[in-house]
Amino acid sequence: MKSLEYESKMDNKKKVKMVTFWVNRKAARTEGCAPFLIKKISTSMDTHLPDKTKLLKFDEKLMEEIVADLEDNKTVKFNFNIGEEVLDVSLSNDSFSVSVIKSPEIEDEIIEKLEMELPKKFPSVCDSFTPRITPHE
Repeated sequence: MKSLEYESKMDNKKKVKMVTFWVNRKAARTEGCAPFLIKKISTSMDTHLPDKTKLLKFDEKLMEEIVADLEDNKTVKFNFNIGEEVLDVSLSNDSFSVSVIKSPEIEDEIIEKLEMELPKKFPSVCDSFTPRITPHE
């Protein structure tokens, strides 16, 4: 597991999307075009899992719950899957941790990229990524 402490004035909603984007982007380096799946999100209020027939996405209600936890200095935990790679991520208002199963070098790459992106007010996120993780954006 690799961790990062940071200071960021970035909007928490943007922070969640940006972190998810770079976790996906760096994991795709080893897993290629495999689907990127959000398998679980744990907040202080609930644990969210995908329905049997639907993918778990950041709908407005879930995003508000995540942002509320970040604003209250609580940690939100995510479990992502891409191909054979499983990524466990913890995000709080001032820290980030990532643990991967298959390719541990990805941890360093994610941390390195987030060290550059988190201090920015407007992070780099591919425009085509947001619709893949949100229902209607």
